[in-house]
Amino acid sequence: MKKWLQFAAAITVVLTSVSTFAEDAGGTPRSTAWTWSAYITVPLFALALLYVLGLLRMRRRGAQLHWFPILCFASGWLSLFLALDSPVHEISEQLFWVHMTQHEILMLISAPLLILSQPAAPLLFALPERWRVPVANIGKVKIIEHTWLLISAPVAAWLLHAAALWVWHAPKLFDAALESEWVHAAQHISFLGTALLFWWTLFHKHAGRLGYGGAILYVFTTAVHTSVLGALLTFAPHAWYAPYAQTAQLWGLTALQDQQIGGLIMWIPAGTLLTIVALVLLSKWMSHSDTRWEYTRAAALIRASQGAAE
Repeated sequence: MKKWLQFAAAITVVLTSVSTFAEDAGGTPRSTAWTWSAYITVPLFALALLYVLGLLRMRRRGAQLHWFPILCFASGWLSLFLALDSPVHEISEQLFWVHMTQHEILMLISAPLLILSQPAAPLLFALPERWRVPVANIGKVKIIEHTWLLISAPVAAWLLHAAALWVWHAPKLFDAALESEWVHAAQHISFLGTALLFWWTLFHKHAGRLGYGGAILYVFTTAVHTSVLGALLTFAPHAWYAPYAQTAQLWGLTALQDQQIGGLIMWIPAGTLLTIVALVLLSKWMSHSDTRWEYTRAAALIRASQGAAE
């Protein structure tokens, strides 16, 4: 835990130190402040408080707490905080490639870590005891249950996540997100929300309805279409997003250069990470197949030996 606190402190120092470069050669100010927006910080810190309170109550009841989900939640929460409130957020409105980095953090780091943390139990235990069962039973309401079954189907989760990614990168919508805090918030909610759905479906259905083969296709095709979007951004003959035409210059870049870097970030690191996930699933599938073959072979030998004995 001490190492993680030191890591968080180091990241904070690095991000804060960006403010030393708050002016370019011509003296034009560049905003690199922490935003501390109430609509971001209040929900984030409330979530962290509820999670910790839930863990403490679970421990008092004798529940065995495991370090892995706690570490996943802490890392996922920290990545959300840094992406949405640190200078990353402020600079993302001035540089497209930082905006892409922010989105990749939400979709490829925060979302899977939060899903792996399985926070439902601690968050329920944070509530007053008389509220826990009614809140837990909300998911059993027919319309909610049917809606969840519909959107968490692998094809639906894949399509919703892909649609959010492609639709929000349409120039008019992306520009609108830069000009309006509310539209920007809607963009981030849709990215994070569909990413949470995407990873939940992968982690909870890869050995069931989705299957290992389906899970590999699910992730690999996502890597392909995100890489295609990244390539389009990288090789576009002109910049897509007008608001960056002025702000990118403050950082010594043209709008097109800024966009090319952002496209490469979506194309190579993000595509590579998704490909690695697909390869891990392939490895698990092969291992699972070997184990099943061994069981099948052992069962056949047992049956053969029983037949010989008779």
